[in-house]
Amino acid sequence: MKASDVKKGNVVEHEGTVYQVRDIERSSPTARGGNVTFRFTLYSIPGARKFDLSLRADDDLKEMDLVRRAANYSYKDDEAFVFMDAEDYTQYLLGPELVGDNAGYIVEDTEGFYVQLIDDAPVGLQVPTSVMLEVVDTAPELKGASATKRTKPAKLSTGVEIQVPEYITNGEKVWVNTTTGEFGGRAS
Repeated sequence: MKASDVKKGNVVEHEGTVYQVRDIERSSPTARGGNVTFRFTLYSIPGARKFDLSLRADDDLKEMDLVRRAANYSYKDDEAFVFMDAEDYTQYLLGPELVGDNAGYIVEDTEGFYVQLIDDAPVGLQVPTSVMLEVVDTAPELKGASATKRTKPAKLSTGVEIQVPEYITNGEKVWVNTTTGEFGGRAS
């Protein structure tokens, strides 16, 4: 596919590495006869390492077919997370290198996980935008502090640490925004 046809979100291969296109800048030269160039901001799959690539409009990039399959978290096998395809029950084994920082957001009985596959091999995990986690370790509430907007650190059931309002106590379930890693409210 020509560089000029690449869109944000496309998955491409460059020098043996697979990337997702996050951003595209088009620059046209002022001189006549100059080539239009495209500057791509790419993130590797897996690993999410940033890579900048500049190409001329008619340069070729190989588009990869990234398949997203809805999957449910089953269990942890040593370091790997095992997900089961929601439709055909295929099991996907995702190692820590594929899961990365999302490991802290993997919880059972949660909808909205997608395993990303290229040629039937898992290459990444997309987590729901918010997940419910239990507070396992936070300082006790300070008396008379309920009116203030102060926060305190809290450790959650998966090991993630976030800032929570002072009134949150151990054993409570809270929503966590997986994009920002921030407290998203008390879960009823």
